[in-house]
Amino acid sequence: MAHLLNSSFIPSSPSLRRHSIPSSPSLCTPRKPQIQAKIREIFMPALSSTMTEGKIVSWVRSEGDKLSKGESVVVVESDKADMDVETFYDGYLAAIMVDEGGVAAVGSAIALLAETEDEIAEARSKASSPSSPSSSAATSASPPPPALEAAVANLAPSPPATVAKATVTASSVHPASAEGKRIVASPYAKKLAKDLKVDLSGVSGSGPMGRIVAKDVEAAAAAGSAAVSTTAAEVPKPSGAKVAASPGIELGTVVPFTTMQGAVSRNMVESLAVPTFRVGYTITTDALDALYKKIKSKGVTMTALLAKAAALALVKHPVVNSSCRDGKSFTYNSSINIAVAVAIDGGLITPVLQDADKVDIYSLSRKWKELVDKARAKQLQPHEYNTGTFTLSNLGMFGVDCFDAILPPGTGAIMAVGASQPTVVATKDGRIGMKSQMQVNVTADHRVIYGADLASFLQTLAKIIEDPKDVTR
Repeated sequence: MAHLLNSSFIPSSPSLRRHSIPSSPSLCTPRKPQIQAKIREIFMPALSSTMTEGKIVSWVRSEGDKLSKGESVVVVESDKADMDVETFYDGYLAAIMVDEGGVAAVGSAIALLAETEDEIAEARSKASSPSSPSSSAATSASPPPPALEAAVANLAPSPPATVAKATVTASSVHPASAEGKRIVASPYAKKLAKDLKVDLSGVSGSGPMGRIVAKDVEAAAAAGSAAVSTTAAEVPKPSGAKVAASPGIELGTVVPFTTMQGAVSRNMVESLAVPTFRVGYTITTDALDALYKKIKSKGVTMTALLAKAAALALVKHPVVNSSCRDGKSFTYNSSINIAVAVAIDGGLITPVLQDADKVDIYSLSRKWKELVDKARAKQLQPHEYNTGTFTLSNLGMFGVDCFDAILPPGTGAIMAVGASQPTVVATKDGRIGMKSQMQVNVTADHRVIYGADLASFLQTLAKIIEDPKDVTR
């Protein structure tokens, strides 16, 4: 549970009435001031320093539920991860203003929290009132972005009309909503509907007060599958129909960035403002490969070995571990935190191995496995991905022998690691031999790091990898 929901007070009624005091002292009966309940706005929290907007992944609780301080209320997708968000106050979740799948700017209202059950109806009327500033923020999150509307409009002539309609529904309307009108369904039923791609607007609820429950969604999904199978059997496939290149991808469509892809895009554009240069180096890996085979059974990964070797080299070359953020000064970072690029579904993230020079290789490997699991589950905490001081990008596992990496903003250098491959080389005695070698290319901020700095760093790194006795200490 990472962050607590911020909220502000909305008085549920006019300010406390002032009672006039009778002129006769004998009639002066003191009255206790009446305590009025409060309605609080729940805001979209800032879950990272670069987050400007967040997407509602799912509401953990439903409207009308009683909440306790510290309890998870909503799962928000930031620019890097999905995070559970807790409430800061006791009360009732009176009105959800941004549905699941909706996007809201940081600081805008996404729900209303009533202090007492009696205030729920008033909170809902405030949420639906056009004059309410909160309702305008919620309304702005529900319609699809203009760019997406244009993309769908452009696609309308080519595919069948039903496909275009389905695209708009999936993008702008949550399964538990229909034409902006909220449908009552249990949280599990909503999640199941998303997984099974069931439109809740056509589902009849069998729960209390017509509430849609899981078995209703399952029944609708089964009926839908049967209908699709029958239609497919009756309608022959045209002989000239195109075969999809990949399951789930419709060729020719325009797809808006996810929150993470948008963050990656902004970072890449920002990096263009930094003057960089690149230096390559060939390193013999026979000794490192032998060490890896020896300790692989103990859970050690090649990524951890490379991170440890880089960290040990950075100890001797602190300028390569430095960073420049304002263009006027730079910082010798006190810790050596190795960020490693990891491709995940829908984006890229860099989990950080903190103090990699001080942690032993076995603990480092266990930590790396934990970070990768959390990254793929989109559960990394901000300090686990935004504290890197030096970055590794390893495409060697895919057989790539050489590539250049783009420098992440706020760091001094990034090292691209290629595959280790058997190479014919000349030995010191003039004979021809065979050695395993890999190519590493370092991209660096030229405002702080110069060519001689990188060359010296790479020489030290090569010595550590070619004689890796210090890596396991």
